[in-house]
Amino acid sequence: MPNLPHVTWLRAFEAAARHNSFSSAADELGLTPAAISQQIRLLEKHLNAQLFIRLARGVQLTDVGQAYAQPIRKSFGDMAQATEGLFAGQQKRILRVRASISCAALVLAPRLSEFQRAHPDIAVHLSTSVWADRFDEETLDVDIRYGQGDWAERQIFHLGHEFAVPVCHPDYARALGPNLSIQRLAAADVIQIVGSETDWSRLSDLHDLNLTPRMDWLRADSSLIALQTTMTGHGVTMVLESFARQYLDQGQLIAPLPYKLPKQRSHYVVVNDHTTQIDAAHTFCNWLSALYQDLDISP
Repeated sequence: MPNLPHVTWLRAFEAAARHNSFSSAADELGLTPAAISQQIRLLEKHLNAQLFIRLARGVQLTDVGQAYAQPIRKSFGDMAQATEGLFAGQQKRILRVRASISCAALVLAPRLSEFQRAHPDIAVHLSTSVWADRFDEETLDVDIRYGQGDWAERQIFHLGHEFAVPVCHPDYARALGPNLSIQRLAAADVIQIVGSETDWSRLSDLHDLNLTPRMDWLRADSSLIALQTTMTGHGVTMVLESFARQYLDQGQLIAPLPYKLPKQRSHYVVVNDHTTQIDAAHTFCNWLSALYQDLDISP
């Protein structure tokens, strides 16, 4: 058989050709645009031919790339049809995952489709809790916990150090006046998250700010509720940056001042010692670790 290109290169090429975009191909395949670009370069080197013209925005197939894309797309379609026809009846592996309400809604839910595309043989069943520090249910395979990692299970994986940041709606920051200071922000209507009552005072001590935050406006038992409340345009809350990330990236909320508080606790993924889905659990743990690295919650 001739020296065929690696199938991962061909998969990246087919997706990029269909979307005319390395970024869209990366989203579909659960990779980074840089990884897609590297795989395309390796394919072009293997074939000794240029498949794409790199434009300022997106990419465009060359004539030879257009001619090559059609049979490659048909080949992948034929493989998908054969696989579906022969093996569709086989049951997926079910992985039962638990997380806090805030972690599930703010970190996992927006990105679980990426895991499903990358691992279509694993069906994630996601449940939530407010606080959890043990496997109350033997049917759970993986637990995502917030703490210091000192639990009894044998397989505990640290997802990285975390930082809390004060966030609010852009309109609320403007309403507090020009030249906003951290003292003015702390004296505004603070939404206090249960379990994080000392964050403002710890931030004050860390940076010698002499803050006197107002703590009597609103208390919320989850970061999700606190963030959704700030979305109405009123109030400020000190919240984990990993939880606020999607709001900040979309410009729905802002961190108006460059202060961060290193947290003493952080998120861990814990594998149930009694799980029967150990391979699927490790696959999910590896994906989750990479996800937290991509959240860019550096100091």
